[in-house]
Amino acid sequence: MAQQIQSIRGMHDILPDETGQWHWLEKHARDILERYGYREIRMPIVEKTELFKRSIGEVTDIVEKEMYTFEDRNGDSLSLRPEGTASCVRAGIQHGLFFNQQQRLWYQGPMFRHERPQKGRYRQFQQIGVETFGFSGPQIEAELIALSARLWRSLGISDVTLELNSLGTPESRQAYRTVLVEYYQAHRDQLDDDSLRRLDSNPLRILDSKNPQVQAINEHAPLLKDHLDEASRDHFATLCRLLEVAGIDYELNTRLVRGLDYYSHTVFEWTTKALGAQGTVCAGGRYDGLVPQLGGKPTPAAGFAMGVERLLELMRVQAGRVGDYAPDAYLVLAGEQVQEAGFVLAERLRRDLPSFRLQVNVQGGSFKAQMKRADKSGAAVALILGEDELAANEITVKPLRDRDMAQQRVSYETACSLLEAGRLKNELEN
Repeated sequence: MAQQIQSIRGMHDILPDETGQWHWLEKHARDILERYGYREIRMPIVEKTELFKRSIGEVTDIVEKEMYTFEDRNGDSLSLRPEGTASCVRAGIQHGLFFNQQQRLWYQGPMFRHERPQKGRYRQFQQIGVETFGFSGPQIEAELIALSARLWRSLGISDVTLELNSLGTPESRQAYRTVLVEYYQAHRDQLDDDSLRRLDSNPLRILDSKNPQVQAINEHAPLLKDHLDEASRDHFATLCRLLEVAGIDYELNTRLVRGLDYYSHTVFEWTTKALGAQGTVCAGGRYDGLVPQLGGKPTPAAGFAMGVERLLELMRVQAGRVGDYAPDAYLVLAGEQVQEAGFVLAERLRRDLPSFRLQVNVQGGSFKAQMKRADKSGAAVALILGEDELAANEITVKPLRDRDMAQQRVSYETACSLLEAGRLKNELEN
């Protein structure tokens, strides 16, 4: 027997018992994004490596250590996308989406990073990303945060904390960078190799260090908020007021940074303590410098991304169960004489009840065996068609989840009325 081929480490299958949970989360996200006026964009999974070198930076861990990069048959260097923002900006520039326009865009799909797999972190992971272009004020940042807060409520997620900071304008940030480098130079002998490497290229990333020794140095590092100019302070103050009047709580985190030069003004993260070390479930901010960095005209931009696997894990931890896509009903066909009529009945129900999810027994078996399958399907009710029902032009409706509800035999029209109104389902859920 040939040896079995296993999936690649860190790239896992999403099995049928789980996909309903994914659909449920994705539907809630799509519904809310559409309510806010965001439109979906779909980008390729493979891009030119240069795109990520220019956007993320050649000296970052993502580009240096984590990207899946290869040469194609033409000798071009290509990479599986490690994140979606750069691809979205590239698509916007290429197709003229930013010229004298404002855009609210979102996307979802797999991203790839070759890092050590652990709970909540995979080499292939799914993201939902939201990007806006052409909006320069703090109002769009408030909208992005309000949108994400509404999504948490829709998904039943609680105990998440909004952490907020301002990076200021590029000018004020450059002044802070100079002060920060001077501080780290005075403690150079206490920095680890990664921090020393970032000192000249990306010193703000040192503030993100997970090394306890470097974190101790960071405790006394200069604060960015002390080096903001007046325009930056006003921008951030307006954002905070908007969040307060909307009833959205936040915590100021002066150590929260995005260590890339194209970020400016607001950065934020939604975090939780329920997932251990993998506590960030959503992160974003303003990145006005990225569009010109990738060859477009200066364009204000802001957005965020969230990891779907991490959100699902948080929902399981908090609720114990995530909504799924079980059928609404399971059609049991009791007897050989009703098989053909059962097929016609099922198609008639699907025609007359377009949003109704119906699963049909198609493999025979005893009545008892079929009822077991109906129960295992997760359906709220079993619809039973036997010879007696066929002769009387009726259907038996049997609740499967609430044993106190009575089984009843009704006409097709009455069954449709019950099922369309969702009365049985609603009663079962309440």
